[in-house]
Amino acid sequence: MDAIEKAIRNAFEKGNAEDRAFRERVYRSAFAALDRALQANPDVTVEVAIKRRKAIQAKITEIESEYLPAVPDVGPQGDAPAVELGGDPAPAVEVAADPAPAVETGQPASPVVVVDEPVQSASDAPRSRVLPVVPDIMPDAGLPGAPAIDMSAPDSAEAATEVAPDRDERRIRGRRLPLTAIFLTVTLLAAVGIGLFFAVQTGVFKTQAQLDTAPPEAPPTVNDDDFTPADGDTGPAKPGAADQSRDWINVFSPTDASHVSAPSDAKAEVMKDDTGSFLRIRSGASGSAISFDVGQGVLEQLAGKHAVFDIIARSEEGKETQISVDCNFGELGDCGRKRYAVGQQQNEYLFDVQFPKKHPGSAGTIAVNSDFDKQGKAADIYEIRVSVEP
Repeated sequence: MDAIEKAIRNAFEKGNAEDRAFRERVYRSAFAALDRALQANPDVTVEVAIKRRKAIQAKITEIESEYLPAVPDVGPQGDAPAVELGGDPAPAVEVAADPAPAVETGQPASPVVVVDEPVQSASDAPRSRVLPVVPDIMPDAGLPGAPAIDMSAPDSAEAATEVAPDRDERRIRGRRLPLTAIFLTVTLLAAVGIGLFFAVQTGVFKTQAQLDTAPPEAPPTVNDDDFTPADGDTGPAKPGAADQSRDWINVFSPTDASHVSAPSDAKAEVMKDDTGSFLRIRSGASGSAISFDVGQGVLEQLAGKHAVFDIIARSEEGKETQISVDCNFGELGDCGRKRYAVGQQQNEYLFDVQFPKKHPGSAGTIAVNSDFDKQGKAADIYEIRVSVEP
């Protein structure tokens, strides 16, 4: 006995199985229990649901045939006269179930009764098999008087065999594959797009010049202590390059070294070679400078004007040096500290000063340190002169 039949017969034992109305309620309850079981299992396919409904309908037809009364059989000759048994001849009935129940609405199909031609009725005629008429069983909820039938968990030994999906179901599953492929493709493209967006934002594809968004660096400026002159100074120039269109005022010449003063640890000595006369100065270990006097008369000519000073010098043979220049012009101020790298060739080292329009109360000085690094190197001073800008 399978699970469906066992469930129905167990329900029959709870009431009067001879009562047709009671049996109909049991059948309805069986269909309702099957619907609940199918709805509770989302993995059941349409084909499996149809086969289970057909199975329960066939089982109900088989059970119902047990409760039908016997009727006379039909004779072999179709033209035999019908035998009256106190009533109309009973037609033979055949149940034809709808092969495709309505799954969406949960309504099993009602069986179709086909009436054959009238049959003979005779007391001595052999009895024929009569197919039962299955009542129109619909799975109504809340059937009064119908025992509850649980078809969700049948016994393992009597459970209905799971039907593998047929080719139609495999075709349905095959059609789902493109949707999965489309989803994976869209996901991959989205990931690639996001990666490219962040790469562009972070500048992966930019050149080094595009990544350098800082403002352009200003060209290096020269301070007083740098090797080149400060703003306004022209630095070293070739001898005679600054002579054009200028009226020079002599501040120092080697022919008159009386206006030069050197501290005790410094030296100043007039010398001469094929380049001409010069004053070789050598600062002491303390870094003391040699001073060159700037007469008060010279400063009076410079007061209130823009002046350019020119120091013509070179380093000692084979020893390049760095000299520093400081000025003290008394009431007219100073020139700030200048610093130059002096090579072995004779050059002109220029710096300018804007003098205030004042009367100088005394003379001034220009102090030159022959070796800013205090290594005892010497510098040869050929001339110091000044001119006024037109």
